[in-house]
Amino acid sequence: MLMLLAILLPMAAGALLPLWRPGASRARRGYVMASSCAAAALGLTAGLPLPGAGAVVVLSLGGRLAVAFQVDGLSCLFAVMVSLLWPVASLYALEYMSQEGGEDRFFAFYLIAFGVTLGVAFSANILTMYFFYELLTLATLPLVMHGMDGKARYAGRVYLVYSMCGAALGFISMVFLLQYGNGLFRLGGTVPAGAGDQQLMQAAYVLGFFGFGVKAAVFPGHKWLLRASVAPTPVTALLHAVAVVKSGVFAVTRITWYGFGPDMLRGTWAQELVMAAAIFTIVYGSAKALRTRHLKRRLAWSTVSNLSYILLGVTAMTSGGLAAALLHMVVHAVLKITLFFGVGAVHFKLHRDFVPEIEGCGPVMPAVFGTFTAASLGLMGVPPLAGFSSKWLLASACTGLASPLGYLGACALVASAILTALYLMQIVLLAYFPRQNRAISVRIPRRARQDPGVRMTGPLILLSAVSVAMGLWAGPLSQHIAGLFPG
Repeated sequence: MLMLLAILLPMAAGALLPLWRPGASRARRGYVMASSCAAAALGLTAGLPLPGAGAVVVLSLGGRLAVAFQVDGLSCLFAVMVSLLWPVASLYALEYMSQEGGEDRFFAFYLIAFGVTLGVAFSANILTMYFFYELLTLATLPLVMHGMDGKARYAGRVYLVYSMCGAALGFISMVFLLQYGNGLFRLGGTVPAGAGDQQLMQAAYVLGFFGFGVKAAVFPGHKWLLRASVAPTPVTALLHAVAVVKSGVFAVTRITWYGFGPDMLRGTWAQELVMAAAIFTIVYGSAKALRTRHLKRRLAWSTVSNLSYILLGVTAMTSGGLAAALLHMVVHAVLKITLFFGVGAVHFKLHRDFVPEIEGCGPVMPAVFGTFTAASLGLMGVPPLAGFSSKWLLASACTGLASPLGYLGACALVASAILTALYLMQIVLLAYFPRQNRAISVRIPRRARQDPGVRMTGPLILLSAVSVAMGLWAGPLSQHIAGLFPG
């Protein structure tokens, strides 16, 4: 019941918002925050207990076809992460969207996407996950196209085309799992040993990896993520840090560890192919980020790279790789949403969107650039901040494979860390140390020489503090995550 309420409450609240049409912004703010916090409380309550009660079948369609929900280690981690971050993002969005317009429509789909993401988290089988996974595309498409100008409409078309192509490949993988699997997701896989033709099963997994991997922005299904950067910053923050891309990572983890199973895939051509794709995407995304001048697109390329960090750990097919990947999933979510909120605050106050325009803005917006710097250092992997632990564990898992691809993966992580330092520290250094020793801030209007309001700076400071705490207590956090996946 708690799982169903967590899914349905924000979806119902979002559907009712355009019908209510609150005239006062205060009423809208109260409604959105109350709905987000209530859904988050339900998601935390449903997701925190460890598994043991089994799955709940809501609708049986005959045979192995059923809509069912359950809580296991993976869904617990994903649901808690989403439930903690979504209300913070909603608070930020309430101030940011005051300049964008169309707030009723925006927050309607914003709330619906919250419920759909929790539906992905609590899905007990491949059919239920596929349904909510594709529903997430429809729920977030109006958010990507919120501006409704030419760029927004084109970004929406690209997003839809890529998502439909990925859905087609994922559907093939789903059919194989329904045909040969035992039904509900189970750690270690649901496909019995020797079921079906092994080469064909491995091919079905590869199709599923690249199909569900479209939302995870693995090469070559990554370009939609760059186009989606035209959306308002609260949307891109969720797309790139919490909801859509992490749902892609979640789905790939499901079919790898809970569907086909690592025992079927370990040491095969299928594992080598998907690991190679992740390794290439890590370096490619970081290199493209360094060459991109637009702030949000630079962070988008960074997301492309970091998502494949997670996929590299997942496809290593070891328990250490899985735990390291999921640690980085949580770390990246907190760090990347902070970075996006930072560049969104700069756009909100200064209307500056390119790297050279950041020059000299650090002292003008101390809270924004202070939190941006802390998150940048974390994502770079500077010890003892959060990104260092996850990257170290990922590299250790790769070298533990004792294979050429494992060592190549570790080298890709090191190369990407260097590139990350270059493309993030360029922004930080320009903000605090303008070239030619001139104060660029004198060209900023006096009314804009301050941080935005508390609804935007509050989430930035909170998330930055959380990221520092995650780094200081990375050991207990990684042990807790590993404990969610016994064996």
